[in-house]
Amino acid sequence: MTIHMVKLCVGADDIDDLVNWQKRLMKQGHEPFHRTRMMPKQKDQLLQGGSIYWVIKGAIRVRQQIIDVREVAGDGHTMCELVFDPELVRTYAKPKRPFQGWRYLKPGDAPRDLGSKEAAVDIPPSLDAALKQAGVW
Repeated sequence: MTIHMVKLCVGADDIDDLVNWQKRLMKQGHEPFHRTRMMPKQKDQLLQGGSIYWVIKGAIRVRQQIIDVREVAGDGHTMCELVFDPELVRTYAKPKRPFQGWRYLKPGDAPRDLGSKEAAVDIPPSLDAALKQAGVW
């Protein structure tokens, strides 16, 4: 069974910041990746089509498929390296409170991907939620 991961995109003000960060990695010859201290216990489920959902400015806004989970050497201890597909898929904004580290995200709790025409619209998550609640969106 597939499971996803959700993580704060610390230091990013918008999706373009994430895009630029990953472009710099790829120019250096790396795949897009993120290192974290804890190895996920549900690694196999993440690798069955799981994605990382990035929280930017208080809302999940974009996801990337996880293509590998590796153990790498860190500063005196081992770390986990999450490797992503370079394609960033925009999602409907879903408000998310701050938290430390990362969390698992069940597929049923993940926001839906935006369609290609919808991707051009980037509204604040509070407005998105209000429009959905009013039945307009």
